[in-house]
Amino acid sequence: MSTTAVAENQITITEQIFVKAPLETTFKSLLTQLGPMNQTTDGKPLTMILEAKPGGRWYRDLGGDNGHLWGFVQSIKRPSLLEIWGPLFISTGATSNVMYRLAEVNGGTEITFTHKVIGPVPDEFHQRMPLGWEATHARVKQQAEGNNK
Repeated sequence: MSTTAVAENQITITEQIFVKAPLETTFKSLLTQLGPMNQTTDGKPLTMILEAKPGGRWYRDLGGDNGHLWGFVQSIKRPSLLEIWGPLFISTGATSNVMYRLAEVNGGTEITFTHKVIGPVPDEFHQRMPLGWEATHARVKQQAEGNNK
C-alpha cells in the first residue's frame, strides 16, 4: 500500500514492495512492466517504450512515430536503481521524479518506490496516481514471482 503526502504544489507518493524473487529477476520485471507490458488500471494495454540507459526516453508509443514523452532515464544502476525525470502523464507544467531502489533482502527483493511531483496537478490526477502505481507494482511482483518458480 502506498502513502501520499500532498503539500502546496508538491505530491510525494511512496511504496515499499516485497517481491519473493531475486534482485535481477525483479529488476527485469520492473523494466518490462514499465515498458512493453504496461497497462492502465483497468487492464488495457498502454504501449510504452523504456530505453533503459542514461538519457533514455520513456514514452507512450502510438505507432507511426506518434506518441507522448513521459520522461528521461536520469539514473540507472542495474539491478538496484532506476530513476526517471520528466512530465510523465501531466501536461500542466508539473515535473516528476520517479525513483526505484531495489535491495536484496532475506527471501527476495525489496523495492522502495518514490514519486515526487512539483507543480500544479489537477485533483483527479493526484487522487488516481497512487492506484496506478500500485497496479503497476502488483504486476511487477506477479511477473517476477512467476518467473522465479
